[in-house]
Amino acid sequence: MNQPLAYVHPGAKIAKNVVIEPFTTIHNNVVIGEGTWIGSNVTIMEGARIGKNCSIFPGAVISAIPQDKKFDDEDTLTVIGDNTTIRECVTINRGTNDRMKTVIGKNCWIMAYCHIAHDCIVGDNCIFSNNSTLAGHINVGDYVILAGMAAIQQFCSIGNHAFVTGGSLVRKDVPPFVKAGREPLSYVGINSIGLRRRGFSTEKIREIQDIYRILYQKNYNNSQAVAIIEAEMQATAERDEILEFIKNSQRGIMKGYVGSN
Repeated sequence: MNQPLAYVHPGAKIAKNVVIEPFTTIHNNVVIGEGTWIGSNVTIMEGARIGKNCSIFPGAVISAIPQDKKFDDEDTLTVIGDNTTIRECVTINRGTNDRMKTVIGKNCWIMAYCHIAHDCIVGDNCIFSNNSTLAGHINVGDYVILAGMAAIQQFCSIGNHAFVTGGSLVRKDVPPFVKAGREPLSYVGINSIGLRRRGFSTEKIREIQDIYRILYQKNYNNSQAVAIIEAEMQATAERDEILEFIKNSQRGIMKGYVGSN
C-alpha cells in the first residue's frame, strides 16, 4: 500500500497488499509477506523477514541491532513466521554471529512491551504475555505460554507445551509439558489444562504425569530418574521428548519443590 506519510526504503520488498500505517519507517533489506498489517509508528530495521498475515502494532521495533557489545555489524536476520501478532512497543533484536538470526515462529502472540533478544529461537503457537523478557541465545519450543513479566536468563531452554507463571525468573531449563512457578523456579505440576485444550487424551496426560512423578516426586537424582523412566516407562514420543530434553540440557533443568507428593 502506498502510504505517503510512511517511509519505505526502495530496497525493501513489500507484498502488494501489505498495509502500512502513517509514520512507520521500513529500512533497507526488509521483506514483508502478503496480508500483513503494520501499524503507525513502527520501526522495521535491516534484516527483518516478516511472514504473511502478521499484525505489528504501534511502537514496535523489529530487527534492531543486538544489545551485545560483541556484535560487529554482522549481516544477520530477524525472522517472523506467518500469522504472528506483535503488540505495542515490542522489541525484537536480530541475531549475532552465534546463530545469525532471531526467529519467532508461526501463529505466535507477543503482547505489549515484550523483549526478545538476539539469537533467540521461538517455536510456533507461543503466547508471551505483557513485559515478558528473553535474554540472548534462548530456545523456546512450540505452544509455550509465558505469563506476564516472566524473565528468561540467557542460554536457557523451554520445552514444548510448557507454562511459566507470571513474574517468574527462569534461570534453569524448563522441560516439556510442565507448569513452572514459585521462587526459585520449580516444577508445580504438568500443564494439564493446556494439554487438554490441544487434544491430548486423558491416558496421554496420565503417562506424562507418571514420568514427572518419577523425575520430581520420588527423591531420585536426575540420572537415577532418567534410568528408571527408560527402564520402566513404555517408549512413546512424549517420553522420548522429555528424556531427550533432560539429556541435552546445558543449564540443567529446574528443580522439584519440597513437600510434593
